[in-house]
Amino acid sequence: MTTTTPEQDADRALKAKHRALWAAGDYPRIATELIPQFGPLLVDAAGVRPGQRVLDVAAGTGNAAVPAAERGAVVTASDLTPELFEAGRRTAGERGVDLEWVEADAEALPFPDDAYDVVLSSVGAMFAPRHQVVADELVRVTAPGGTIAMINWTPDGFIGQLFRTMAPYAPPPPPGASPPPLWGDEGHVRELFGDRVTDLRARRARIVMQHDGDPAGFRDYWKQHYGPTIAVYRFNADRPDRVADLDRDFLAFLTDRNRGTTGRATYDAEYLVVTARKREG
Repeated sequence: MTTTTPEQDADRALKAKHRALWAAGDYPRIATELIPQFGPLLVDAAGVRPGQRVLDVAAGTGNAAVPAAERGAVVTASDLTPELFEAGRRTAGERGVDLEWVEADAEALPFPDDAYDVVLSSVGAMFAPRHQVVADELVRVTAPGGTIAMINWTPDGFIGQLFRTMAPYAPPPPPGASPPPLWGDEGHVRELFGDRVTDLRARRARIVMQHDGDPAGFRDYWKQHYGPTIAVYRFNADRPDRVADLDRDFLAFLTDRNRGTTGRATYDAEYLVVTARKREG
């Protein structure tokens, strides 16, 4: 009979919770409407070429994986939440490309050492709780001389501040977890990868997120479609006073950050583009 330790049971429960979180709402809509440019941008930054073996970690709907396949690469899209693959397969079919879809945990990738020429992650792997474990896995599966490329939300940008706004209402993080937006801090990323990579480059940039309506309408958009926001509201569902306070703070955040005109809420969302090469030898 196979037995498990309490730590293994806790980890499985945590991963099941994360899978449910990202399966909630409509992340394919978020990816399509708010960040469609991230995939092609990351593929360009990584310099993906025909014939290369490419792994997209925490790929979601294949925002980066599908454009990599369009470049002629041999692509594997992996994610903890395979419920997202249906939308990705549909997009790949519409664009006439074929790629492999594999259920996989970014903290325990089921792939051999040195298996991929390029390893990508577009605002995906950053949400796994144990940052060092994720960095170790990204390096492990990258071939010597291969490229690691990521897009991560920054702590001070729109998404980083969205998480900071929700934090007082969220359940406590699991032991050993680090805040996701730390992956958008260059110093943190350099420390995670250490001397196992060379030519690490990081640059900050911004995209514009827009919503037809006012900040209150954009708040409802996040409440309906974004898994982490849905999870926080569910955590407080039996406390109407807490839900009201969260609604108030969320709206204040969105109102303060809005730079749009009447009828169109507009936000600058900062992200960090990271590229590095795995050290040879």
